[in-house]
Amino acid sequence: MIVRVAAVALLLVSLAACAGIGIGGQPRFSQMGLASWYGRDFQRLRTASGERFDAGAMTAAHRTLPFQTVVRVTDLETGRMVKVRINDRGPFVKGRIIDLSERAARALGIAQDGVAKVRVEAFDSDQPSS
Repeated sequence: MIVRVAAVALLLVSLAACAGIGIGGQPRFSQMGLASWYGRDFQRLRTASGERFDAGAMTAAHRTLPFQTVVRVTDLETGRMVKVRINDRGPFVKGRIIDLSERAARALGIAQDGVAKVRVEAFDSDQPSS
């Protein structure tokens, strides 16, 4: 009986720890669709947030998410995931939900194909502290 209680307690502590670091729990935002990317042609141009675009940064453009939101972008075919910070608006091509920087696209493994079916999620645990 004591072993069973200890095992349940360990399981509960493990689940609580996972929720605290963002592995478990529900995202506060989730969307599925096509991701594309933009790169060096936009280098140093101003983004909608006012900062200069850096193709080598882990950033992205989204139509509605607040600037500075960190999102997880998961390729639904490969399962690969990257975290990017929203600092621009777009994409402005029908059917696309996020435009990744060149570095983020390469890290996700979609730079060659140009587009991929993805899930975009924002978790409270990934957000920068104020």
